[in-house]
Amino acid sequence: MRTRNQIVVALIMASVVVAARGQASQPPPPKPQQFVYVLRVSPSFHDPAKWTSQENDAVGRHFARLAEATKSGRVIFAGRTNEALDRTFGLVVFEADDEASARQFMESDPAVLSGVMSATLHPYVLALQRRQ
Repeated sequence: MRTRNQIVVALIMASVVVAARGQASQPPPPKPQQFVYVLRVSPSFHDPAKWTSQENDAVGRHFARLAEATKSGRVIFAGRTNEALDRTFGLVVFEADDEASARQFMESDPAVLSGVMSATLHPYVLALQRRQ
């Protein structure tokens, strides 16, 4: 009986070792990549008098979406320059698994979808950041 128990214990230990080796050999999940999209106000909206509630609503949805993505950890930071609409631009630095998902995130921005803003996507690497 003792030999049988020893065999069972040895088999259990061997299976634990094999399972641990299998887990160790699995590559870690890929680290998200960083991207930035640059937003510019479309030329037809450089004059604030041409904005309707439709454009203002689109920008409100744009801001709410970025606030939620920041809260969830996807957006690292977002902001804009404080200039006239024909000169200003915005930046959204964020993480995505790959360029395709980054492009999808950018293109589904309500301000882009509505045509109020245009956007260009760039790979990005945050090199330095001050402490909060």
